[in-house]
Amino acid sequence: MGLRERKKEQTRRRIAEVALRLFDERGYDAVTVNEIAEAAGVAKVTLFNYFPTKDCLVTEGIKDDLAAIVAGRPEGVTPLGALREHYRALAAQGAGEMDVESLLTRVRVISSSQALMGALHGVRMGERYELAEALKEAHRGDDLTAQLMAAQITAAVTTVQEAFFQRIAAGVPLEEAGGRLAGDVEVAFDLLEHGLTTKGDKS
Repeated sequence: MGLRERKKEQTRRRIAEVALRLFDERGYDAVTVNEIAEAAGVAKVTLFNYFPTKDCLVTEGIKDDLAAIVAGRPEGVTPLGALREHYRALAAQGAGEMDVESLLTRVRVISSSQALMGALHGVRMGERYELAEALKEAHRGDDLTAQLMAAQITAAVTTVQEAFFQRIAAGVPLEEAGGRLAGDVEVAFDLLEHGLTTKGDKS
């Protein structure tokens, strides 16, 4: 990354950090874009160059590009196999370098705003539809099958992520939370691959 790119990334990070702090202190709806720009030391037009909408100040970076993981998987690897390996790798990285306070602040800000909850839902729905298209292409299947598969995958991944966030918020040590995340990933993808029978369903 060159000097110009580093400066742009620093500016982006500063704007996002200032916005998150103000939202946490006063509430998302009470803070204006003008106030954020002024506090971050940038022009309003500069802020919008980095974040096209107010909600992007919080939701940008949340989306997982599951469709790209499926489309870019190595030859011979199934879509579920590629996704499992992706989340295994994330869990294996651990939470040692994670900015826990920033993460908890983001979760708190989003959960306290109906507008942001709606924006987050829109992000998740877009993620799901893109994944469905990638799965349809991968399996040469029909729309409904791809949509059902995508819905199950995104629901499983979201549930695993939420469980991790809840543990962190409850004060579970990072190392323990990371270890449990790794186990949750395996449980989630076992269920996606094999169904409830893997958990001892006798019916």
